[in-house]
Amino acid sequence: MDKFVNLLKESKYVVALTGAGISTLSGIKDFRGKDGLYKHKDADKMFDIDWFHRDPSIYYGAAKDFLYNMRDVSPSIVHQVLADLEAKGILKAVITQNIDVLHQKAGSKKVLELHGSIGIHRCIKCNATATFDEVTEILNNNEVPHCKRCNVVFKPDIVFFGESLPMDVLSEAQVHASKADLCIVLGSTLTVNPAAMIPAFTVQNGGKLVIVNNMETYLDDRAALKYEDLGEVFHYLAENI
Repeated sequence: MDKFVNLLKESKYVVALTGAGISTLSGIKDFRGKDGLYKHKDADKMFDIDWFHRDPSIYYGAAKDFLYNMRDVSPSIVHQVLADLEAKGILKAVITQNIDVLHQKAGSKKVLELHGSIGIHRCIKCNATATFDEVTEILNNNEVPHCKRCNVVFKPDIVFFGESLPMDVLSEAQVHASKADLCIVLGSTLTVNPAAMIPAFTVQNGGKLVIVNNMETYLDDRAALKYEDLGEVFHYLAENI
């Protein structure tokens, strides 16, 4: 792991791509693991935009205990170290596939959320907004959150299947990855496009790649270093950078 430490210290432009694996250290279920959210009986429907418009209770019922308990969830050691690396000027940006806002909770400032976040919800008719806390309070009363102005459901600012990623965020992420001389991939299997292609921009432009993930990725053979245990690696980084 000293090799990883040295790479971080020697690199001039470091970016991180993070996936659900880093949030499992905070106690959040991942999506594709053996106990992941996709094992839910309505998994094929809960993040589908057509089903959301048809019956939003499917999403809110499945996500209530998975996403809407964030007030009780603390950032993991990975979130904390990434925020510290940014504060030290080592890390230029966090590009995340996650929607749980734990990077911001840890103190990261430059966070590019490819799939949006649950921090804000919008009325799908008038675009009025509700905060995460407001929606959580409604869900705790076993109700689906609706706009008080027009009585239409609130939708979280996350990208559902059937929707396009925010192109401005994706473009900015690609620019950062292209500039990077080191990209670190953390807790992602790199299977969901176009997010999965972002580290390739670093590699194609001569940068180095470090992957920390307990499953294989399509870029493993291009990585300068590969580790499996996020907790072990980042506790080591916390003590040595």
